[in-house]
Amino acid sequence: MAQAARLLVGSPARAVLTRMSRRIEPSWLVFDSIENDRHDRCIDLFRRPDGSFGFEEFRRDVEDAGAWTPVAYYSRSTYVSNEAALAAAVARVVWLGEAVAARRK
Repeated sequence: MAQAARLLVGSPARAVLTRMSRRIEPSWLVFDSIENDRHDRCIDLFRRPDGSFGFEEFRRDVEDAGAWTPVAYYSRSTYVSNEAALAAAVARVVWLGEAVAARRK
C-alpha cells in the first residue's frame, strides 16, 4: 500500500488524495482533539458556521510521513451540540471511550 501511495503522489490522483484528506472544511472550528494513548489515532470535534457540530477520526502512520489521515466519513453527520457529537463519536470509535475516560482522571 505504501508503494502504491508513493506511485500516486506524482500522478493526477494526487489531487484526489489531497482532497480526501481535507474532510474538515477550513470554515469549521476544531475545538477539541483527542488522541489515543499510542498517539496514532485522533478524533477532531468541530463546530460549523451554521452552528452544527461534528467529528472526524484520523490516523497517523509512518507510511504517511506522520501526517494525519482521515479513516472514516464521520464528518458528514451533524449534531446539535458538542456533547451530542462527542457521544456519537464514543459510540462509533472503538478506542475513544477509553481515551475520554483517561482525560477525566
